[in-house]
This record gives sequence, C-alpha cells and structure tokens, in this order.
Amino acid sequence: MELTQRMLQQFVVLAEEQHFGRAAERLAMTQPPLSQAIQRLERGLGAALFDRIGRGVRLTPAGSAFAEDARRLLEAQAAAVERARRIARGHEGELRIGFISSLGYGFLPRLLRRTHAELPGLRLHLSQHPSAELVDMVHTGALDLALVRLPVTGTAGLTVRHIGVERLVAAVPEHHVLAARPSLGLRELAEHAFALPRPGALPGLARQVALACAQAGFTPRPLGRADDLPGLLSYVAAGLCLALAPEQVRSLGLSGVTYRPLHGDGTHLETTVAAVHRPDGHDAAVEQILRMSSEAHAVIAGS
Repeated sequence: MELTQRMLQQFVVLAEEQHFGRAAERLAMTQPPLSQAIQRLERGLGAALFDRIGRGVRLTPAGSAFAEDARRLLEAQAAAVERARRIARGHEGELRIGFISSLGYGFLPRLLRRTHAELPGLRLHLSQHPSAELVDMVHTGALDLALVRLPVTGTAGLTVRHIGVERLVAAVPEHHVLAARPSLGLRELAEHAFALPRPGALPGLARQVALACAQAGFTPRPLGRADDLPGLLSYVAAGLCLALAPEQVRSLGLSGVTYRPLHGDGTHLETTVAAVHRPDGHDAAVEQILRMSSEAHAVIAGS
C-alpha cells in the first residue's frame, strides 16, 4: 500500500478532531469519502486505527503510535520540499531550527536579530527540545539545523559544527557572602546548598554540574529542584541556595541573583555549543545561519 501525503493528512486531521464531520470540514471534503479513505488505510495497514464511539472516534493504541509517525512523515516531507525551494531561491524561504532551552536566553535572541537584519526574506521556525530529540528530528528531516551542547549521541551520518565554548558560572543570592568575591573556585561552594535540575530535566546541564563538582571533590547537596533554568534561579533569587548555570543566563537579569565566574581549569567547567545538520547538498541559508551563530556566540562569550 502506498502512503500518500493526502492519506496521511486525512488520518492526522481525523486523529486531531476525533470526529468525521469536523475533520471532513477541515479537509474541504464530505464525510463519506473520508470514512472510506480511513477504512482503506486500516485495511492496508491491517490494524484498526480508531474506535468508533457514537458520532466520534477515538484512537486505538495502534492509531496513537501511527499518528505520531504520520505527523513526522508529513513534517519531513514539508521540510524536504521547502528545503529544495529555499536552495533554488537562494536565501528566501523557511528554515526549521531546533535549540536546547539554555541557548534561548542570550544566544538565540542575538542570532534572530542578525538573521532578520541580514536575511529578511528568511523565516525561521523554532522548536525547543532536549538534545537527543533534536538530533533525531534532524535525522528525520523535521529540522534543518539543531543547536545543542556537546557531548550528544546519535549524530552518526550528520555534520557537527562547533559554534563556541561557554563556561559555567555560579549564581548566588545578591546578599550572600560569596557575592562579594570577583570570582569563585568551585571547591569553595562545597559546603553550600544547591538548586539542581529535577531527575530527567536539563540532562546536559545536570551531567555537567555533577561531573564538575565531582572533579572538585564533592557532591552538590540539593535544597530544591526544578525543570528549567528560571526555576533553578528562582531558588537563588529567594536567597535559599546557589546554582551553577551557563554564563549566558546573566542576560535574564533576574532580580536578587548575582553571577560570579568560576576560576580554575576543570575540564567540566566548559561546554561546547554546536550545530547539527544533514551533510547532503549545499544549503546557502544553513551556511549563513552557521556563520551568524558563531558571531552571535562570540559576542555573548565576550560580553
């Protein structure tokens, strides 16, 4: 059975609407042909995708799994078409960029400003996900470019470009005794409580903090945990504990938090920011974004 774009679109819309009438209206068709198309799809797959409930439908377990894959197929197809058009036109069109959350505070806004100034005809679509998911989306074609921190797995067959190096900084309450120091050694923080990522959240930062502290001879003692950097820094702003974070979080300007550089040459105090993309062909827009990414990171690192 050939899975056409129209067939996948019909299935995905019905999965979203869970109602044949509403789905048919969105698809600009009548209900009977839509019902027949879904029946053909189910016969071809040899699996029931929907349970019929009254006038509506509900995805079966097989349908839920297929819905996720169908959306990815449609996204990859749309990205491939747009990429060909963008390359043919030059720098106009659309570019799908994924990024990890910690790059959204200083680096990404500067990159967006540069892109708008230099390539006003290029529209960027942004997606924030963990590194592993971003790499997978580049593989499937759902993203043209992913901005991550190294190390990251799953990049076989992809091109990884180093953008720059960023150090950790210590975030301390503004009236804390350590805030009076111009810089801090990581070992000096060993007796203080920390705000740490919740298990499973911010995996790259969590790993880096654990390794850096272990290298300094201690295990950080958690007072609180959070899913994201603003949450971690909120503990610091409340005067409750310290946190370690990438240096560009200084651009958040959170009241009550003072940032101090960490001196020393511990191998885990630095992390490499990288761009991941497919190696096939020459995409002028991707090359331009890579150039501007390096420039944007250089400004952040030097500020």
